[in-house]
Amino acid sequence: MRPQCVIPLVAAVAAGNGALHPAHAGENDLPLCARVAWQIALERVGLSPGVIDGTIGSKTRLATREFQRVQGLPMTGGLDSRTAEALGVDPDAALGTYTVQPEDFHDIGPVPEGWEARSKLRRLGYESLTSALAEKFHCSRALLRQLNPKRDLDRLVAGDVVVVPAVPQRPPAPRGELLHVDLNNKVIRVLNRQQQIVGLFHCSVAAKKAKRPSGEAAVVGITPNPTYTFDPKMWPEVKNVTRKLLIPPGPRNPVGLCWIGLNLPGYGIHGTPHPELIGKTGSHGCFRLTNWDALRLAQMVRVGTRVRFTG
Repeated sequence: MRPQCVIPLVAAVAAGNGALHPAHAGENDLPLCARVAWQIALERVGLSPGVIDGTIGSKTRLATREFQRVQGLPMTGGLDSRTAEALGVDPDAALGTYTVQPEDFHDIGPVPEGWEARSKLRRLGYESLTSALAEKFHCSRALLRQLNPKRDLDRLVAGDVVVVPAVPQRPPAPRGELLHVDLNNKVIRVLNRQQQIVGLFHCSVAAKKAKRPSGEAAVVGITPNPTYTFDPKMWPEVKNVTRKLLIPPGPRNPVGLCWIGLNLPGYGIHGTPHPELIGKTGSHGCFRLTNWDALRLAQMVRVGTRVRFTG
């Protein structure tokens, strides 16, 4: 049975002139399923709201403004009724249930703190069932706990049923001809041959501005499920490793589940072991996405796709 939302979103935001501007605090007073529905709708059209967390923050507003721009709507970034209708937001379909499967436990294992210990494993899986389920449904662990307040998610067994965001199956990925890496806003826009936006992904960029590239580059390779070569020279904060180490693949590999290499030595666009930190912490130079966004982007590019850096 699908959990039901109490207040239809269009009715909830249709107050006064029918809009809740970003400056209005009321956005996060909407029912949780309405906020989740908005983020799901943005993801469905290829404009990532970041990790689905039921909070209308800067990433959701940026994606909303991008949608409004494409649709010719006022670019407020707010949850107004015209945008809700154009997006096809459906709060009553925002939440669903999921039955835990035996295979959900197959990729759960230890994630040691030390690099030496990590290099000795066969695979770097999820640290917990909560993390595995959160990634499956593109959401934060906190949202899963909020949706299941009486469950210990790490103690579930196969056959247990939990409430989850009803993340839709994405349609086939459109081809991108140009990646625009916006360093200031920490987003990657995917443009097609007609220079129309067909994708938007939030990313982390280099913490040090000197390491942020400029000009143009190109994609030179796409590697799913990559290994990672840990070079202590690139990690000066790590003091106890003196040799290069090969880190095994898996969702908690430092570059996540996909590597998109660029023709800039050492630079790439890739997944992450920490999806909830995207855009909040800086990288050593590369561009980090959530694993699900990195895999989606990999479907949109090919060797030779141009990459432009601005900001």
